[in-house]
Amino acid sequence: CTTLRRLFVHDSVYDALVPRLKRAYAAVPVGNPLTDGTLVGPLVDQGAFDGMQKALEAAKAQGGKVAGGERVDGVGAGYYVRPAIVEMTEQSDVVRHETFAPILYVMRYSDFAAAVEMNNDVPQGLSSSIFTTDLREAEQFLSAAGSDCGIANVNIGPSGAEIGGAFGGEKETGGGRESGSDAWRAYMRRATNTVNYSRTLPLAQGVKFEVDA
Repeated sequence: CTTLRRLFVHDSVYDALVPRLKRAYAAVPVGNPLTDGTLVGPLVDQGAFDGMQKALEAAKAQGGKVAGGERVDGVGAGYYVRPAIVEMTEQSDVVRHETFAPILYVMRYSDFAAAVEMNNDVPQGLSSSIFTTDLREAEQFLSAAGSDCGIANVNIGPSGAEIGGAFGGEKETGGGRESGSDAWRAYMRRATNTVNYSRTLPLAQGVKFEVDA
């Protein structure tokens, strides 16, 4: 659920980085996950495979260039596929949709603020990360003006979770936190108690309700 789905690459490094990514994706060992050296196992079922192919077709229709994504034969009866890289000219509907399949959408950017806006312009908000040597960019990404995800990392990918940190998301992937400093709350029954030590009966928030009786 925290696997990288969208990659925003600065114009200055895009043409050097993306071909290297494609070569790496093409060389990733796909096969039985119980076999040493395998990095990509099968999709869970045909529904997942069909969903992946549907997403790739939608990406093509929305201007994307697809590399990979085809079924890998000769490795078993499951739905083994080559991870796909999809170069998109913009963040279209298919990019905003969360497809549980090995698809990486890659987009260019030149303005940092625009990249942060694209990062946040999706219904999901679980995990995010930035790679930068600019301290100001890193601090902004971690601030309220940056990533709106429950997890925001710097110079490390979004996958996985630090066991000592609170795990959880926002928006459609919201719903509280696990682990971290809030973990103990799940084991408690919390109650709010108000004790009045006076001999009068004050009303809440200082309200006065005076009548003749």
